[in-house]
Amino acid sequence: MRLNKGFRAGVIAISLAAVVTGCGTSRSDDPTSSGDGASTAPAEAVSFGDLESPCGDGDATGATDQGVTDDSIAIGYGDDRGFASAPGLSQEVGDAVDAMVKWCNEQGGINGRELVGTRYDAAISNMVPVMKEACGKEFMLVGDGFANDFAGDPIRVKCKLPHVPAFTVGPNAGMGELKIEPMPYPADRYNAGGLKAAMELVPELGESITTIGTDAPATQVSNYKVSAALATLGNPPKDCGVMLHMAGESSYAPLAQKLKGCDAKSFFNSYTPSPQIFGLLEANQQAGVDLPQLAESQWYGAAGAAWNAQTKAADGLLTTLMVQPLENADVNEAVAQYKEIVEGNGGKTGMTGEFATSAFLLWATAAKECGSELTRDCVMEKLAGVTEWTAGGLQAPTNPGENLPSECVMLVELNGGTWKQVFPETQGEFSCDPANVIDMDPAISGITLTEDRKFKSFLQQQ
Repeated sequence: MRLNKGFRAGVIAISLAAVVTGCGTSRSDDPTSSGDGASTAPAEAVSFGDLESPCGDGDATGATDQGVTDDSIAIGYGDDRGFASAPGLSQEVGDAVDAMVKWCNEQGGINGRELVGTRYDAAISNMVPVMKEACGKEFMLVGDGFANDFAGDPIRVKCKLPHVPAFTVGPNAGMGELKIEPMPYPADRYNAGGLKAAMELVPELGESITTIGTDAPATQVSNYKVSAALATLGNPPKDCGVMLHMAGESSYAPLAQKLKGCDAKSFFNSYTPSPQIFGLLEANQQAGVDLPQLAESQWYGAAGAAWNAQTKAADGLLTTLMVQPLENADVNEAVAQYKEIVEGNGGKTGMTGEFATSAFLLWATAAKECGSELTRDCVMEKLAGVTEWTAGGLQAPTNPGENLPSECVMLVELNGGTWKQVFPETQGEFSCDPANVIDMDPAISGITLTEDRKFKSFLQQQ
């Protein structure tokens, strides 16, 4: 059996049984005999949560596709950690894949082929050159997460580079060709379960709500989708005229006064934890605006918690998750393993890092099934057949192969510097209902789809 160059026996969750001297028993009588008179038990199988590891030794051979040789598989991934205005942006995405590549290679790679990863830094504005470089050398992109993916996706599709991203942002990327992601966020479907649960948990959220406006394109799309979902649920948001600009405000006090003077009893924001939304929430606090808050899932994480630990201006904020929060590591083995693997490699953990880990495992599982015949077509065919995926329990069940969102939700609440699951009541459980997913007009996201639910480019519309 060919051993991968990066393989080291006895690593990451592989336990070796004690070696004992075989006394009075011949090697032919002992099925665990090592051949030199010693007896060993077989090593335990490696797993991630309840998922059998797709990594391991093997005898796969052949230069079957770009980036694949007898001994290695070249994959690309990355984030926007070099963005000057927000250093370390999405660093946990690349950190997760760094660690998972190492974890996999220590087991023998994929069927014995070592993974050779290239980590890219798009730094927001470098999306196009990053994608052009990846087009020329990678077998696939795996676990990538770029904020400006909408700019790079036309290049990726044109060069026929498949990817299994941690997440997509642009609607063209989310509905793009040669793309399968573990946590789909399609333009024509929306999981409104979190909104429904929040409105039941906090009555004010169901009585009268407004959304915080923005001039950030990606955040605008999120607002449009949430507003449409709220209207479908019988709670169309009020327009209180509160608008945040990407560049920030000279004073947030007038916006707090607008919110105070409006008859809305709650509000929703699509911003990530950042100076813009922090400024508004602190102004609300100073103006005595004490309204229940609901936010997009990107609010979950250490950045918002650290700020709120000092200000308490977001106490009671609710957000929806479809991945297990890090705080559930004591009841969820997959979360505990994710933290151990990434932190053990010196990396930063976070929700999008969990997405990246899930994407890596999804890709690796499909790649393993292709054996020696490892081609892009084979991997994409295997991925298209995955209609239920949890990454070993790391996330709620989704349907990656058909690009359909999860039907499951969990709500977490922020108080001080601590996040806590508040729905469902049992820690580590999701609430699942097919009725949570509602149809969404893709025009809300500014795109048109083909009959097979793929992004229809401007040229295709002519």
